[in-house]
Amino acid sequence: MKRPADPRRDHEAPGRETCAEHLSPRALLAHEDDTVETVRHSVRRLGRNGVWELVCVVDQDRHLLGTLSARDLLVLPDAARAGACMDRQPPSVRASAEPEQMASMALHHGVAAMPVLDEQGRLLGVAGPAALMDILRREHVSDLHRLAGITRETRKARQAIEEPPLRRVRHRLPWLLVGLAGSMLATLVVSRFEASIAERTALAFFVPGLVYLADAIGTQTEAVAVRGLSISRMGLARLASGELRSGLLIGLLLALLVFPMVWWVFGDARLAATVGAALAAASTVASLLGLLLPWALQRRGLDPAYGSGPLATIIQDVLSLLIYFLCAAAILG
Repeated sequence: MKRPADPRRDHEAPGRETCAEHLSPRALLAHEDDTVETVRHSVRRLGRNGVWELVCVVDQDRHLLGTLSARDLLVLPDAARAGACMDRQPPSVRASAEPEQMASMALHHGVAAMPVLDEQGRLLGVAGPAALMDILRREHVSDLHRLAGITRETRKARQAIEEPPLRRVRHRLPWLLVGLAGSMLATLVVSRFEASIAERTALAFFVPGLVYLADAIGTQTEAVAVRGLSISRMGLARLASGELRSGLLIGLLLALLVFPMVWWVFGDARLAATVGAALAAASTVASLLGLLLPWALQRRGLDPAYGSGPLATIIQDVLSLLIYFLCAAAILG
């Protein structure tokens, strides 16, 4: 049993975590001519000191030829050759890839361990189940922290909650000032349609619900985008097209539910049409914005989780109000 060379020195990118950092110190290797019985003996020798959930079949230069799973070792006959029974197209990742991508691929292919290769296709090691679970757990916690506005570093997060009140104010107030500016802009939008509200007071009744639903739809999209943008290989156009259709479908379904209720309660079909049309349009815009804003922040090298913060809320609120009152002007006259 050979110990793979430590890839951390040659494949670790400064300031960026890679798959090379999650390799088991020992991997179970086999050659094409090895029998299953020989591989089982290697498992016993390896014991608990390495990853035996995946057997990597390699050539003399350690190029990965295929893999055998732990299930294969249990069901195959002793005399079977590794080369004849191996999976010749196993999932694998490069050492420079991001750990979250490796864990995502393992889930997609339903495997318990992932071989990690260098740029020439030579096996560097295997990331086992414990490593993959740790990656998923840390990424999940990290995403939750970022969505909540908590920094990645535990030390900084502790300082943020334990620092003096004046320092807390200095850190939080700028975002609240952005929110204040946005609320003033939203008030300005409403004031521009004062005559419409005065003529039909019922228009004001639907503002809170419309704004809330648009924010909720945008937040859902942002949560998916913050996590998905780092691992998805789809282009922005396809992602935006899919999200646009999803937002439109959600908006239409909500509008179909709202229209008869508003008509029944207020006895005004045009008012019901206004609320329904505004809800459908605002849902579509909020869904698209929830994707584009995190993408734009990521392109500028900023943390895309800020897309779920005050900036997105302000833009969604103002656009929702503008859409609502423009629909009212067009339908109600």
